[in-house]
Amino acid sequence: MLAWAGGLCLLTPTAEAAELLMFERRGCPWCREWEKVIGPIYPRSEAGRRAPLRRVDLDAGVPPGLTLKRPIRYTPTFVLVEDGRELDRIEGYPGEDFFWGRAERLLGRLPASPRSGPDGTTPAGERPGEE
Repeated sequence: MLAWAGGLCLLTPTAEAAELLMFERRGCPWCREWEKVIGPIYPRSEAGRRAPLRRVDLDAGVPPGLTLKRPIRYTPTFVLVEDGRELDRIEGYPGEDFFWGRAERLLGRLPASPRSGPDGTTPAGERPGEE
């Protein structure tokens, strides 16, 4: 939904709003590796645009209002959440190829973004990230 306020176009959240929660713990070497390799790229990726990342300290507990399918046992664990409910998750981080492959499958559980086709691709001639 679009709203105009003071000459600015504001996007308001919709029921399709999703996020990727990264459950991590201090001292987790695989969390640090993910941060080094994927962290700088994720926010600019199609995955990052469709499901922005929110970090959660596992030792602080599960955020209020979040319904998980099962407890978090490993870090990092990435949980795709929509409307406060877990849709699916990635447990662990054995490397970049594993993460991106699993992230693509996770995002397949969300409705297609308005700027992408049913297969998740952008319209012909348009580069991802261009408005």
